[in-house]
Amino acid sequence: MAQAQQTLVSPAMIESKGVWSREHVSPPVSRSDIRKWAIAVYWPQTPPRLFWDEEYARTTRWGGIIAPQDFNPFAWPIKADTALAPLIPSGSGKGKRGMNGGQTDTYFAPMRPGDVISSRTRLRDWNERETRLGLTLFMYTETEWWNQDHQLVKRHIQNFIRY
Repeated sequence: MAQAQQTLVSPAMIESKGVWSREHVSPPVSRSDIRKWAIAVYWPQTPPRLFWDEEYARTTRWGGIIAPQDFNPFAWPIKADTALAPLIPSGSGKGKRGMNGGQTDTYFAPMRPGDVISSRTRLRDWNERETRLGLTLFMYTETEWWNQDHQLVKRHIQNFIRY
C-alpha cells in the first residue's frame, strides 16, 4: 500500500488560492497624517517639502502635497485584519513554525490628501520543497491598494515560510 504524500498545503489554501479577500477601506488621507508620517520617517532630518509645504508642492510635477511612498493609511486599524488567519496555522510543530521570507512593494499612483484607499489581499501562490529545515512551504500573498478613482496605488507581495 502506497504511503500518502506528506504536504503542508492545507485544503483551506487550495480553496482560497487566487481568491481576493473582502475590501478594507481607509479613512480619508489627511494632510496632517501625511505630515506626521513624513516627520516620523525622516526624523531627525526635516522631511522633503513635497510632503508638508502646499505652496512648494504646487510647483512640482505632482501639483500638490503627496504622501511618502511608504505611507500606510491602514497603520492604526481599529480592528485587526484577519483575511489570512485561516491559512497560517498557530502553535508549534511540523508545518506550524514560520518566518517572514521578505516582501516586495511596487508603487504606482501617489496618495494625496483626501484619497480613500481600498485594500484587498489574496493567497497568490505557493511552492513546497525539501530544504535543510525539512519539508518547507513558501507562501506568497498579494495585497493591492487602489484609490477612489480606481488607480492602483501599491502592490505588496509577501513571502511566508512554513516548515
